[in-house]
Amino acid sequence: MFMDVILLLDSTVRLATPLLLTALAGLYAERSGVFDIGLEGKLLAAAFAAAATAAVTGSPWLGALSGMVVAIAFALVHGAACITFRGNQIVSGVAINFLAAGLTVLLGQSWFQQGGRTPPLIGEGRFGTITFPFAETVRDVPILGPIYSELLSGHYLLVYVAFLAAPFSWWVLYRTRFGLRLRAVGENPAAVDTAGISVAGLRYLAMVCAGVLCGLAGSYLAIAQSAGFVKDMSAGKGFIALAALIFSKWRPVQVMGTCLLFGFLDASAIRLQGKELPLIGEAPVQLIQALPYILTVVLLAGFIGKAIPPKAGGTPYVKER
Repeated sequence: MFMDVILLLDSTVRLATPLLLTALAGLYAERSGVFDIGLEGKLLAAAFAAAATAAVTGSPWLGALSGMVVAIAFALVHGAACITFRGNQIVSGVAINFLAAGLTVLLGQSWFQQGGRTPPLIGEGRFGTITFPFAETVRDVPILGPIYSELLSGHYLLVYVAFLAAPFSWWVLYRTRFGLRLRAVGENPAAVDTAGISVAGLRYLAMVCAGVLCGLAGSYLAIAQSAGFVKDMSAGKGFIALAALIFSKWRPVQVMGTCLLFGFLDASAIRLQGKELPLIGEAPVQLIQALPYILTVVLLAGFIGKAIPPKAGGTPYVKER
């Protein structure tokens, strides 16, 4: 029973990682006043770029770098549309989602002729797990052994990066000058402009931060958790990350807790497949797969309370003359 709980929590951490990185990406963008519906598209594009590069070069490091570069490029396109040309931020984000969904399949089929997939990554072509010192030695120690050797040890590098990124983001946003300015530009860009600080420059920096984090999330999906890219492999994770961001009211540590909750729901749904449930018997696979999404809607509708986004969010800034 105890090992079952440890394995469930282990799956929770793994499944929460792409959600956490993507939600933190949205946090930087939306704290600067740019709503980012295009998280799903950047996540998908980064996953394809990472897998394609790793398949060609055999290096997961180059794959991750490629994923970040592509995600930053998509983020800057969204920034140009919303910041420079003052377009509608929702429309721009939706356009990026459609563009990424179509372009990844088109390029995948054109380059690899595998129905939009990339070649499977084997051996050194994908990230390996990290085993902590003495993990095998203490594995049989009651309670602490499984926690150390199974729950804490044995994850991919990007898992540890993700869970360090949450407190680091808190420090950046609340303990640095950049973070103060970023939060200010999302609340009152006119005051920031009056202080002689470029509103557009800060928002573009926030979009770059969002691109880096989305790039890491996509890389994790394609060259760590999976061994290559498949069509629509993000499977709505960008939207769930956006829901987690709203549920946590745009606060980084709370974002981590919410993503762990959604990861736990996903891991529980996987373990419930094929099992007898009280009153209804064996539930349809489709219902079990939809459970995390249903519960996401229920949580947002019933438990979030009043979530107030940054005041300048969604509104292009026009400098007064």
